[in-house]
Formats: sequence, structure tokens, C-alpha cells
Amino acid sequence: MKMKSFALFALCPLLLLPARAAETVPLETLVQQALEKNPELKFYEAEIAAAKAGRKTAGVFANPELSTQLGYKGVHDKTGTLLGEGVAWSVSVAQTFEWPGRIGLRKAIANHDIQLAELGYAQFRAALAAKTRALAYNIFVAQEKSATAREVAGRFQALKDVLVQRDPAGLTPLLETRIIEANTLTLQRQASEAATTAQAAYLELNQLRGVAMDSKLAIAPANLSFRPAEALETLLTQARTNSFELRIRATELAQQGFKVNLTKNEKYPGITVGPYLSLERAGDRERGAGIAFSLPLPLWNKNTGNIEAAQARQMQAEVSLLVTQRDVERRVVESALVYETKLAAMSRWRPDSAQHFREAAELADRHYRLGAVPVSTYVELQKQYLEAITALLDTKKDALDAAQTLEQLTGLAIPLVITTEVKP
Repeated sequence: MKMKSFALFALCPLLLLPARAAETVPLETLVQQALEKNPELKFYEAEIAAAKAGRKTAGVFANPELSTQLGYKGVHDKTGTLLGEGVAWSVSVAQTFEWPGRIGLRKAIANHDIQLAELGYAQFRAALAAKTRALAYNIFVAQEKSATAREVAGRFQALKDVLVQRDPAGLTPLLETRIIEANTLTLQRQASEAATTAQAAYLELNQLRGVAMDSKLAIAPANLSFRPAEALETLLTQARTNSFELRIRATELAQQGFKVNLTKNEKYPGITVGPYLSLERAGDRERGAGIAFSLPLPLWNKNTGNIEAAQARQMQAEVSLLVTQRDVERRVVESALVYETKLAAMSRWRPDSAQHFREAAELADRHYRLGAVPVSTYVELQKQYLEAITALLDTKKDALDAAQTLEQLTGLAIPLVITTEVKP
């Protein structure tokens, strides 16, 4: 644990290098890169290809069977006298035909496999876009937090250097110096933690984009503008129709219904039909030709166990759909409440709130040096400046997470406008 902590600490000075050494990339460009280059997309594409191949297999008849017999035949009279002998052989071709409707049921099951694979692919793309967008914005938030913490820590450090050079007369100046020193250490730690968070998000973002882990990039400052979400009843209605999870469960339930019908159909046997030809040369020459039928008699095995198992799985699919629907509805309500709460909080902000907090912190710094502000007020203003910036950033981040969750659950366009300002 000590080595790990030391390694992270050693990395801290390098954590923000991507922001200085790489080209600035808008947030939505990163999302598009992930949707184009994420390696896991190939897995879902292969799943769709496999399901389509299974659809071809489901509609193919069984191969005909060719059988032959070759042997010796001898003919004797009642006294055992050999009357003739020779070769006897026969050949036949047999084709098995499924009970009517069976192939159609298999095709229907295979078609639902394709639908499930396509839904899984679409769900993964939606989740990938949301994850990439969240990671990119988290990096921006972490960088802003780290920069603000370093800014405040720099004030404390500069002030501490001035106070140390003075000859403290009395206990109060000495204690004030220790307060400044302690806050400097705390803020430097917060800056390092924010930088570490940004670096971890960088690594995960590069993984999603399918690029090398050490690839450097800088994320353009993102300004998020949120709009009110649809009415709760509209969100719930759309979720019942568009939620990927519900669509997958509904498709599984429909597929299981076909599987029940298939197991019921399979209690009826297939019919094997085919021509045959035989020839025997034992004294006289005998030929035979005709059509052979083969039909298993369903006396002992009527597929009862498989039918009951399929019906039980159908019941499980029904329960799973119901449980998933309730879970989706709960998450829609929960995300809508979070989104509305964060939106209400942001509506009370002043457009220039961050700038006012920064100016107040700078003003306190100047007046403390002049002796017009006590150390308690100075420290409190610096901390409040950092906490206010953190609160502003975290509120937007939480609103973004809630908005993206609503988009994935309902299929409605995300109530969000992202503008970027690329700095040279």
C-alpha cells in the first residue's frame, strides 16, 4: 500500500500533462471517436453475425441418409441341398421431414435471437456514448477542481513565505502562521487528489476510445446548458416503450413463447421417407424396388418434461419482465427527481457566480496582508471559494448523469446542450 501511494504521489506532477501537450478535443468529438473505435463493438457485431448464421441453420432441412447393404445369399431345399448362391445387396435413400410448423418455430426463435443481438448492440452504443461523455466531463471537472485548489494553495504558500520571513511578535502571529501552513498542505493534497482522479479518468477514456493508454489529449472546456425534462408521466410512458432493458425482456418473453410451442410440436415424430432398391443373385435373380416409410411411435416419450421446463422458463421470463419494468420505472422517477433538483439549484445561481467567488478570495488575500481582515475570515473565504467552485461543478456533473440516465431509459433526446470553447 505504501509503494502504491508513493507511485500515485510521484505521478501527480505529471497528471495534467495531457492538457498542455496535446491538441484540444471537444467533448462530443470524444464520444464519436469511442463509437467508431471502441474494440468491444466488434463483440456485439460478431454476436449479430452469429445470430444471423443461426437463422440460416434453423431453416435448413436435415441431410438425406444413404444406406447400403452388401452380403452373400445361399438357397437350400428341405434336404439341405444347395440350390444356388450369390451376391445380395440393397441401397436406399431416406429423407426426414419435420412435423408441420416445426421449422417455422425454429426460424421464429432464431429471428428473436437476431433481435436480442441487435438490441444488445444498440444498448451498448448508448451506454458507451453516455460513459464517454461522463468521463470526459469528469476530467474537465477534476482539472477545474485541481486548478482552483492549486490557486488557493498558491495564495496560502505565498502568504506563508511572507509570514515566515517576519519576526513573529507574540503568540497570535505564530498561530496564524501555523494555520496558513496547515491549510497549504490540505489544499495541496486536494489538488493532487483531483489530478489523480483526472488521470484515472484519462486512462479509462483512452480504453473506451480504443487508443494507447498513454495517448495524450486535452478536453475543451464544456459549458452545459440544461433544459427542463418532459413531464414524469411522459417519461414513464416512453420508458415502457423505448427502454432497452424492457425491450430485451419483452423479446425474451416472446421468444420463450415460441420455445414452448416448439417443445409441444416436438412430441410429434418426424417422418422418414425414401426409395430403396435391392438385388439378389442366388440361383434366380430377384429384384426389389419401392418407397420406405419410417415413423417413431410416441408411446413412452411424449416430451412432457421439456414442455414443462419450457413453460417454467416462460413464467420466469414473465416475472423478469415485470420486475424489470418496475425497476426501470423506479429509476426514471429517481433520475427525474435528481435532475429537477439539480436544475432548481442551478436556476438560483448567478451567471458570474464563480467570478464573484474568485474576486472575493483575492480581495480577502489583499486585505489580510494589510491587516484589515482577521485570519479566520481570510481562511474561511479561501475555503468557501474552493467549496463553491466544487459545488458548482459537482451539481452540473450530477445533472449530466441524471440526464443521460433518463435518455437511456426513455429513448428521449437528452435535455442538454453542450457548447465548447476551444482555447488556443
